Amino acid sequence: MRTDPPQSTPARLTATAAAKLPRLILVSVGLIYILAGLFYRDPWKTDDVTGLATMLTALSGQVHAWLLPQVGHLAQAQDGPLVTWVGATFIALLRPLLETFFTPLNAAIIASRLPNILWFAILASSIWYGTYLLGRRREAQPLALPFGGEPDERDYGRMLADAALLLIVATVGIIWRMHETSEVPAVIACQALAFYAVARMLDHPVSGAITLGVAIGAGFLARGWLGSLPLMLAMVFVLLPGGPLAHIKKWLFVSALIAGSLILLWWIPARTFGPYWTSSWLIWSEDAFSWPSARAWLSIARDLPWFLWPTWPLALLALWRWRDWFSAPHMRIPLSFALGALLVLLASSDPFEPEYSTLAVPSAVLAAFALPTLRRGVVNTLDWFAMMCFSLTAATVWLGWIALQSGWPAQISANIARQTAGIHIHVAWPATAIAILGTLGWIALVRWRLRNHPAGLWRGTVLSAGGLLTTWLLLATLWMPALDYVRSYRGVSASLAHALEQSREPGECIRTQGLGSGQRASFLVFNQIEFTFDGECPLLLQQLDIDSGEADRPSPAGYHILWQGRRGPDRHEMFRLVRITPAP
Repeated sequence: MRTDPPQSTPARLTATAAAKLPRLILVSVGLIYILAGLFYRDPWKTDDVTGLATMLTALSGQVHAWLLPQVGHLAQAQDGPLVTWVGATFIALLRPLLETFFTPLNAAIIASRLPNILWFAILASSIWYGTYLLGRRREAQPLALPFGGEPDERDYGRMLADAALLLIVATVGIIWRMHETSEVPAVIACQALAFYAVARMLDHPVSGAITLGVAIGAGFLARGWLGSLPLMLAMVFVLLPGGPLAHIKKWLFVSALIAGSLILLWWIPARTFGPYWTSSWLIWSEDAFSWPSARAWLSIARDLPWFLWPTWPLALLALWRWRDWFSAPHMRIPLSFALGALLVLLASSDPFEPEYSTLAVPSAVLAAFALPTLRRGVVNTLDWFAMMCFSLTAATVWLGWIALQSGWPAQISANIARQTAGIHIHVAWPATAIAILGTLGWIALVRWRLRNHPAGLWRGTVLSAGGLLTTWLLLATLWMPALDYVRSYRGVSASLAHALEQSREPGECIRTQGLGSGQRASFLVFNQIEFTFDGECPLLLQQLDIDSGEADRPSPAGYHILWQGRRGPDRHEMFRLVRITPAP
């Protein structure tokens, strides 16, 4: 590998292709992305409602729950406290005002999701400015044209930054996760902030080192080693011989000092006041990693390509086209973050979307640097693919909604009915109007692309981001009542609460059997039903597996069924409340 990048780069671009994307479009894309689907819905299982439960528990009077996240009396000894701190603070500050317009529960739900706007703002601004700083450097500039006409450094860097932001918006796998009250939005934001910090260290090492330390520390507080280790490994790759930060590596000690201080400021009191919690957290941290297994790698090979679509093919193409420039900052830095995230992902014992999300930022940045290396015919082909793909997905969403409302087409309607058994079908006209406007906006975008033949290289990323936003907007408007019905526990929780009112004696506690963390959090959030570990409790809530026949087996002697219920569309789980009478 060369230590000095060659002079001629694979990027070929004219000043026209680096035309400025109107800022109004970027702002509109960002607002639609984060606001659609964020409000006017219930918290869903599992991570979404669990995050909200830890916030409400922290505000319930359990002071230690601020330091050590809890779901009621159950220790949520995984991840970290950052999301609980931020979300509970937003609820405490804004719930009194929101209760003027909403019920206390809905006010808390709305307030808990406002931090998602903060996480997205950090993500968007960090990936934009980080890519801009790398894109305007000499090593990343396109080949000078014989008679001039290539873009200047600032315009070229801005074009790449716009493309990176649109590509992260177009990443399929993170769009739902960015709307959860979980640790995932915070982890993605920390990844982007660390990327920006390293890019800034090239010119401003002090402020960049401070920002990097904050990002690594926040990543740890958001998700423990799973949130911070990818960033630490990225620094190792950045500092390899020939790396762009080799000459300022001394400033990384400042980053390490800040990150370590943030971690210890939480860990020392947590260890002192909650030895059981911290011991459980250490066990969770150890269990999160394992030797690479074929099962885990097959899961990654199956799920990761769709999660990172459409950035991963372009990211791989960038690595190939810029293969002689791996020592240059615009390649080494995002590649280091990708390698750090990939190593942690491959060493995870149960890799899934939270682990996949750490690859979203470096993939989007690398994909942006692939764009100026593409021939015009390839770019046009990608544009056509985006138009056809997202037009088809939007049409499919509309067709499914029509089938849900009208029963036609019959086969599609029957399939949907099996998944939404018991739902009350109705048309929400305000949401339908927004869906229509969103569809018209997509049609206008496609028409603009076909009629105007824009020269800006960002045109394809606008289509990809606009297409995914349209699909997401349709799901968040037309399908939100059905999705709420399928994924929310509000109804079954209310039914259980009513049964407890009828059968529970004053002072009686409830214990559980087989209850999952998401279900436990749901009952706490919707109806403040708390459970205990006291084995002498006369009331027992069981979660039964219908498929295994548990629900059909007769109860043991002394078990008197008080209530049983389940969510209408769920064909697998059932809940049963029983009173246990001790044997004489």
